[in-house]
Amino acid sequence: MKESDSCHFGEHLMLDGYGGDSKKLSDRELVLSILNDLPGRLGMTKLSDPEVYFAPGNNGKDPGGWSGFVVIAESHISIHTFPARGFLSVDAYTCRNGMDCGFITAYFKERFGLGDVEEHFVKRGKRYPAENIG
Repeated sequence: MKESDSCHFGEHLMLDGYGGDSKKLSDRELVLSILNDLPGRLGMTKLSDPEVYFAPGNNGKDPGGWSGFVVIAESHISIHTFPARGFLSVDAYTCRNGMDCGFITAYFKERFGLGDVEEHFVKRGKRYPAENIG
């Protein structure tokens, strides 16, 4: 069976955003708002309220910023901001197939004023069993 014909468990979109608005990347409430809003826009179900934490810098390449996540029935969405670098890192992982990567990328570009985005898309569980075992 060719990979294109096979079923896969889920999809994982990883975004790296550059040239973002440092004020927006510093905004805890914006991160929280996105984590509350995006699952519904994607037709997904939140299992908990989002959590957002300030992560201090480590005197290295990480100058600190906000880290947040929301657990959804379909998996999770996480956001990490680095205001001093204008950088954003996002993971959107779902057990659904057919993720609208274009919508998600445009959403984050607009919300954080990103100048450029790298998109990494992975089909997960390419050999996911079709039936329960045991």
